Amino acid sequence: MLQPGIKGNQEIIVTKEDTAKVHKSGTLDVLATPRMAALMEETAWRSVAEVLEPGMGTVGIQLNLDHMAPTPIGMKVWCQSELTMVDGRKLTFSIVAKDEKGEIGKAIHQRFIVEEEKFQRKADQKGKND
Repeated sequence: MLQPGIKGNQEIIVTKEDTAKVHKSGTLDVLATPRMAALMEETAWRSVAEVLEPGMGTVGIQLNLDHMAPTPIGMKVWCQSELTMVDGRKLTFSIVAKDEKGEIGKAIHQRFIVEEEKFQRKADQKGKND
């Protein structure tokens, strides 16, 4: 059963593929905001994935993100999430990202619990002609 307090942790070393240049969010060789956002979402969903019933998963529905400091290629980034609220199938996480020099980002992220096969079928139907 999901209860507030579940924590998740992920870490990466920033590579060229993680930069603003590559993600087309800027022209610099620093950790891209979209890459940090993806790391934050991954940290949150992985933290609760094993607690869910078989066939269930989560999808992101909201991300309120502050990217406060740059991180260069080669530096390690740690991301920690904490499940702070469970409201039915809606989950709220508090997330912090840090590099070797300190805090670089924080976010409030919401995810929704879904039945994976049903959700995928519904999405697939959107692409079909009636």
